[in-house]
Amino acid sequence: MPQTISTTLSPEGSLEVLSQHEVNRLRDTSTSGLHDLLRRCALAVLNSDSMTDDGLAVMEAYRDFDIEVLQEDRGLRLKISNAPIEAFVDGKMIRGIRELLSSVVRDVVYVYNEIQTHPRFDLSSGEGTTNAVFHILRKAGALKPSLDPSLVVCWGGHSISREEYDYTKGVGYHLGLRELDICTGCGPGAMKGPMKGANVAHVKQRRSQGRYLGISEPGIIAAESPNPIVNELIIMPDIEKRLEAFVRVGHGIVIFPGGVGTAEEILYLLGILLHPANRDIPFPVIFTGPASSADYFKRIDEFLAYTLGESARERYRIIIDDPTSVAKAMRMGVDEVTEFRRAHQDAFYYNWRLNIDRNFQEPFEANHEGMAGLALHRNQPIHELAANLRRAFSGIVAGNVKEPGIRAIEAHGPFRLHAEPDLMARLDELLTSFVEQGRMKLPGSHYEPCYTLG
Repeated sequence: MPQTISTTLSPEGSLEVLSQHEVNRLRDTSTSGLHDLLRRCALAVLNSDSMTDDGLAVMEAYRDFDIEVLQEDRGLRLKISNAPIEAFVDGKMIRGIRELLSSVVRDVVYVYNEIQTHPRFDLSSGEGTTNAVFHILRKAGALKPSLDPSLVVCWGGHSISREEYDYTKGVGYHLGLRELDICTGCGPGAMKGPMKGANVAHVKQRRSQGRYLGISEPGIIAAESPNPIVNELIIMPDIEKRLEAFVRVGHGIVIFPGGVGTAEEILYLLGILLHPANRDIPFPVIFTGPASSADYFKRIDEFLAYTLGESARERYRIIIDDPTSVAKAMRMGVDEVTEFRRAHQDAFYYNWRLNIDRNFQEPFEANHEGMAGLALHRNQPIHELAANLRRAFSGIVAGNVKEPGIRAIEAHGPFRLHAEPDLMARLDELLTSFVEQGRMKLPGSHYEPCYTLG
């Protein structure tokens, strides 16, 4: 059994000052059906030094862990039972982890009380969903009206080689030297490297308010615990709202090597950018990696051209083994976004203008029926095919690392995907390359495919 610590502490950061009504609501929620969700997300934050990406294994290892919200005269206290000892130094919780733990409580409870159960948010409509994403981000303090555009979203795999990880740090460093901030999925690998590099560059530039924004969701956070560089953590209610948050707050996106999760993000992004309504909206996108990753991006590029057409290639650049060029191109791209927003009097902090089709907003439940029923053929609009391919990759991510997906695979066997023959062959080739390159699981982990094609 792992070593654990139990303690009671006050929140740090966004939960320090609350009204009596808010404290009562938090306490009520902690004893409701939402408690298990709060427990899983809190454990992920406290277990940030873990070297596993198996969400189910984390929960099994710390099955006695618990978190309880207490009400006292002075406000709110958190009772933590049997937490991972790595979250503490000499018996005292590390301050950064304490801040992230407060963010978890804030977002899980706020989303439930003020978004999911509140009649003013119509989550069945596009406008209502985008408005809900805005309010969650605003509650978290992630929207900074006084700042010029500077937030670069970095996507990439948690399971990457040391060479690729070092490369992500190099890109982050050169982005940071150019006064750019970093937003990632908050986990290890390509999510940690850019933040680490930018952090050093910001120190050199005396940029004391550098932003390292991590956006996660309950299903993935246990497998991709927030890395220690994250100084702003936001937990969105599901993967679809998480992806929308990325493209609404980000001013450009850099994509590093990854596996199915990264492929899911790419298809989501291009599916949106290829929508006719978004044709003239500037949004810089760069695929990059070290020289050893050239074949990876060649396969991705060919798959995108085959499935989404040559027009997809117009929405991104591929720059191999040149962190400086990546940073220069992104700086120019963000400057173009700034001028566009200024000319159209758009908000710098939230991209309201971007049109996101409902196919990209509706939560997809990764179960055997849903995966088998996906329309994977090219006889449909490009953005709809992108949406269905995104769902397919999302389901594989769930089967690989998310607790509900792993349990579903254990109970009923692998997910089964059906596609037209040529598309099936391309999909099989791409997924096989991910397995061969070790991009499905952390290094040293045996990978058993959670899907079959046929």
